[in-house]
Amino acid sequence: MDDETVQEQRKGKAPASGAMRIAIVFHSGYGHTARQAEAVAAGVRLVDSTEALLLPVEDVDRSWAILEAAPAIIFGAPTYTGAASAAFKAFEEATSRAVMAAGYLWKDKIAAGFANSGARAGDKLSTLVQMALFAAQHGMHWVSLDLPPANSSTTGSEQDLNRLGYWLGAAAQSNTDEGPERAPPEADLATARHLGRRVAQVTRQFVRGREALSL
Repeated sequence: MDDETVQEQRKGKAPASGAMRIAIVFHSGYGHTARQAEAVAAGVRLVDSTEALLLPVEDVDRSWAILEAAPAIIFGAPTYTGAASAAFKAFEEATSRAVMAAGYLWKDKIAAGFANSGARAGDKLSTLVQMALFAAQHGMHWVSLDLPPANSSTTGSEQDLNRLGYWLGAAAQSNTDEGPERAPPEADLATARHLGRRVAQVTRQFVRGREALSL
């Protein structure tokens, strides 16, 4: 990606291909959160002229320019011992040098998050709060899940979107004795797709509004 393209996308314009690119930065310890990330990406792609870029945290050091160019970044991590995984936290800390010290490069981008754990609660809210605060430190605009809590009455079911009842982001629960080919369950993957689509829609509105104001 050349410097001119990065500068144009920094202003909120679409990639040279004509599509708006949304980055999904995530860590996955056992594959379950990676499957959730893939569902988020599938939701992003439901919005016309939108691309989803899946970026494991292990690859971020080679991708800072891509993240700078993207108008939106969705963060994802498993919850270990009540917080985001150490690998995801290392990515967060690396941004202080590569992003903040370089000039607050993520200011006014759209942000959102998703988390996975073995338990239904599993302190995933702590992970999502951590992500939202991290986005705020970068001057980003956080997008919530936009779904009411489900499976909370006699008419609810395990197939409901947002069956775990989170507002801040998409949550998933993966049985610890099942691999990523079986977990998270479809309801949680559908919730992740909903988040991806919502972020893409909000980002498109934001980018078009910015372009209209610049005319």
